Amino acid sequence: MTTHHLFPEATVTLRVGVRDLRPGDLPACTWSGSATHLRHVERELARAAAGEVDYLAVCTPADLPVAIGGVDYRATEGAGTLWQLAVLPALQSCGLGTLLVQSAERRIRARGLHRAELAVEEDNPRARALYERLGYVAYDRAPDAWDEEDPDGAIRRHETMCVLMRKNL
Repeated sequence: MTTHHLFPEATVTLRVGVRDLRPGDLPACTWSGSATHLRHVERELARAAAGEVDYLAVCTPADLPVAIGGVDYRATEGAGTLWQLAVLPALQSCGLGTLLVQSAERRIRARGLHRAELAVEEDNPRARALYERLGYVAYDRAPDAWDEEDPDGAIRRHETMCVLMRKNL
């Protein structure tokens, strides 16, 4: 039996860089969530301008964000709290999440802090495995909730249980 592939397989190497996310990037970030989510990210960028948070973007040479996420310096005393971490689905498992987390950790250390924290949904074992590979340790559980927008535009409350994780830097 002969197997025919419509497309030959190839390995592509793409250089990426990390910079601050900007309001003008948001139209290129629709893959990260709904319009409601992007409005929330836009509000967080105002906090970034005030120095309360960092919001990072991993970008292609064309300066398009393919991974984004924030570090909140007000959420937990003495720590930077990583949140809203997202990678373009087609590029997951390519190292972009690792680069994003490591870049966030550098920002935390640059602020003189020595601990990073995050929460990961219990039903997201793939993300939890990444964080564990990067040295994060679970220390508690906590409920979380946020508004989500359905495809028809209806807003509903998403409630979940999260594993709280931390890492000494």
